[in-house]
Amino acid sequence: MLTKFTALAMGVLLSVSVSADMATADMATLTRQAQNGDTEAQVDLAYEYYEQGNHAKAFEWYTKAAQQGYAVAQFNLGVMYEFGKGVHQDDQKAVEWYTKAAQQGYAVAQFNLGVMYEFGKGVHQDDQKAVEWYTKAAQQGYAVAQFNLGLMYYSGEGERQDYHKAVEWFTKAANQGYAVAQFNLGWIYENGHGVSQDYHKAFEWYTKAAGQGNAKAQSNLGVMYDKGQGVRQDYHKAVEWFTKAAHQGDAAAQYNLGLMYYNGQGVRQDDQRAVEWYTNAAHQGFAEAQNDLGWMYEKGLGVRQDYQRAVEWYTNAAHQGFAEAQYNLGAMYYNGQGVSQNKSTAKRYFGQACDNGYQSGCDNYRRLNQQGYY
Repeated sequence: MLTKFTALAMGVLLSVSVSADMATADMATLTRQAQNGDTEAQVDLAYEYYEQGNHAKAFEWYTKAAQQGYAVAQFNLGVMYEFGKGVHQDDQKAVEWYTKAAQQGYAVAQFNLGVMYEFGKGVHQDDQKAVEWYTKAAQQGYAVAQFNLGLMYYSGEGERQDYHKAVEWFTKAANQGYAVAQFNLGWIYENGHGVSQDYHKAFEWYTKAAGQGNAKAQSNLGVMYDKGQGVRQDYHKAVEWFTKAAHQGDAAAQYNLGLMYYNGQGVRQDDQRAVEWYTNAAHQGFAEAQNDLGWMYEKGLGVRQDYQRAVEWYTNAAHQGFAEAQYNLGAMYYNGQGVSQNKSTAKRYFGQACDNGYQSGCDNYRRLNQQGYY
């Protein structure tokens, strides 16, 4: 699925200073210039105070510059209201200052204003207004806005759904090196949404994003190497990319890495390592891993055989609607392994597996039905 990222661009306040003499100016010089009404000095002084942790003084100097119409200061004042830094948190005030900066064409403020409208923070929620402001920032080349605009077109929020437009804006962001957009393009080309399915293109974009450390791209790149999609099949490369993503906590990669160890593909076969990676993914709620971990406990592969633990993991996966786990849980109840034997409960789980397309579940359900179990 596509990765959606619409966080405000607020992690770091922006400073004005670009010249060497301004960068090295001491606080006394900055203060004197700021007191004389120099807006750039006021912003730089505010930034210095912010970096020192004196948010109240930072707010004071950003306000002076913002009231003179200085867009960077207006934006930063919006940030401080948004996060409650040096002032009481107030989304409406944040919107007020973002709007002032955005109306002057300040791209980052336009983007943040778009996010405020998309999520209804400080304003009435309005996807169309979000698209309007994302578009203004995107047209100035702001990569995160291009990405978010692509998401709006992809999902049909605030605009008529248009996969071609989504691809267009994702591509603009991706060509600027925006890793999440690169991942989304890879996913779109892999699945043929708005474009002709093209594994080579998918591989290309996943590779770009994976090279920047994007865990989902690394995971999907591993799958492409595993299946030989868009690239020559290479289990060793698959393991390499699964490992990178798994160490970042990506559950799908952890599960797939467990499979590679279980099957001995690209690595020496090792049930204990398989259990280790299945466990990591299972604890994140990954149903396939929970089911396979249950199987390892049931059969005593890589761990001491433990029917109760097997039932525990099968249950977790079954409750997520995973058909194979529903069948396996039914079998545990049928055989009385890890639970008291209960063929009616077994029938119920076999029926759930059948409803989810698992043929063996259908067969066992029918057999138990014929035997009169309810």
